[in-house]
Amino acid sequence: MRGVTMHGLSHLPAGSTLEALTQATLILILAVAIIVANLIVVATYLNFKGPHEVINYYLLSLGVADLLCGLLIVPLYVYPTFYGAWVYGDVLCRIVGYLEVTLWSISVYTFMWISVDRYLAVRKPLRYETIQTKTRNGRCQCWMAFTWISAAMLCCPPLLGYNEAFYNKDTHICMLEWGNMAAYSATLAILVLGPSVISIVYNYGYIFTMMRKVRSGAPIHDKEYATALAENLANPSHCMSFALVFSFWISWGPYIGLRIYELVMQESYDHPMIQFGAVWLGILNSFWKIIIMTSMSQQFRLLVRLLFLTICCKTKGRLQAELIGLDPDD
Repeated sequence: MRGVTMHGLSHLPAGSTLEALTQATLILILAVAIIVANLIVVATYLNFKGPHEVINYYLLSLGVADLLCGLLIVPLYVYPTFYGAWVYGDVLCRIVGYLEVTLWSISVYTFMWISVDRYLAVRKPLRYETIQTKTRNGRCQCWMAFTWISAAMLCCPPLLGYNEAFYNKDTHICMLEWGNMAAYSATLAILVLGPSVISIVYNYGYIFTMMRKVRSGAPIHDKEYATALAENLANPSHCMSFALVFSFWISWGPYIGLRIYELVMQESYDHPMIQFGAVWLGILNSFWKIIIMTSMSQQFRLLVRLLFLTICCKTKGRLQAELIGLDPDD
């Protein structure tokens, strides 16, 4: 990959070419879209005071992570993309590179907890509602706090000066140089991706296996369990959460594939437009979530409606009363 270190930047600007202007404009549009979309997501869940499904706390965490990406990371790349070089200094480049890795790790861990929650809902349908009601205000918040703190600590050694940051002129992002910390980088990848990928694959594999079993009419001897299972599997949050996970990995798949290719072949993939597209397709995932949630969750659509009616019409009290009785399976 082509990069430029932050020490002693003295070169002239690359010039406001049409390509640079187009890329900078696309990044600016993406920044605005991410901020607006995730402000809506965060405000929607914070605005509603009635009972939440457990998954809503995890979706709120995802929204906060994406909002921070839109506020603290993406806008900083607009001018450097147009100018042709990073202009904000080495320290800020290192901080931005750290935030990128940390927020990405938080998203991966959160998807793991979502898959665990959905698995428990299907594995123990008779007890899930009771467990959910008793622990939603404590356990979920503890897991989310643990996720944010652990991700921040796991990713912090590069921030402390153990390696350099550089501005990649192909992808137009700041990146931490992990090459001189190979052992730590491998350990971090295992700690973040290992439990997350295994949990996601196993949990959703179990969920879809049970869906197929119920739809095929396979006999289940415990009638009460069978009824509770069928009702739980009808909850659209299972498919919505899987769509969120699937879109995340599809978005980041090209970039991960390029990095694996470079690692195996021991050479850079020298196609700037493909490098640019792979990275920013991944970052675009921070915007896709609101589209998936709006299209697949009636509950989320109603909560968004509540938010806007609260802002515009001041009818919050009446709508809260209506939505508090909302069936989470709707």
